[in-house]
Amino acid sequence: MRLPRLLPSGLDPAQRDLRERIVGGPRARGPRLFALEHDDGSLTGPFGIMLHHPAVGGPLQELGAALRYRTGLTDRVREIAILCVAAATDSAFERYAHEQVGRSVGLTDDELEALAEERFTSTDRAEHAAYDLCRRLLAGRPVLDDRDHDVLVDVLGAAALTELVALVGYYRLLADLMHVHDVRAPSGE
Repeated sequence: MRLPRLLPSGLDPAQRDLRERIVGGPRARGPRLFALEHDDGSLTGPFGIMLHHPAVGGPLQELGAALRYRTGLTDRVREIAILCVAAATDSAFERYAHEQVGRSVGLTDDELEALAEERFTSTDRAEHAAYDLCRRLLAGRPVLDDRDHDVLVDVLGAAALTELVALVGYYRLLADLMHVHDVRAPSGE
C-alpha cells in the first residue's frame, strides 16, 4: 500500500473510533472469512485507507456495513454483485475477500470462476437479473427503459434494485481507492 500502515498505538481519537467501529462491528461478528487486520494491528484492504481519513472513511464504512448486513438482498445475490465488480475492476483484494465469503453462502468453485471470467449465468431469476444489471452498470449503461425497469422491479423488488445499484457503486469506489493506493490481496492469495 502506498499509504503508511496505521498502527493502533499511533491513532488519533477519530481514527481509534473508526477502527473500533470496523473491527468491533458486524464485519467482526461470526466467522471471519478474511482478515480485517494485519499481524501488526493495521487494517487490511480498503479499511486501512478509510482510517487515514475518518471524516470520509467513517461514512464509507457505515455504508458498506449497511449494504452487506442490512439490505434485502440475498447473500448469494450480494456476493455475485460484489464479485462482478471485483472482476470488472480487477480488484484483487475484493476478489480475495469475497470469494471466501461467496463460498460460505453457497457459491461453487465453478460459479466463482465464471464470475472472475465475467461469464456467470444462473437459472435463478433474481441472480440472473442482478448479474445482468451489475454488468450493465459497470459498462456505463445505467439508463433503463420502462420495460427493463419494470422487469427488474418484478424480479428483484424496488428496494433490492436500489440496494443493488448502491452496492455496485460502493464496491467500484472501493476498487478505485485500492487501485490508487496500490492495495492488493495479502501475499500468497
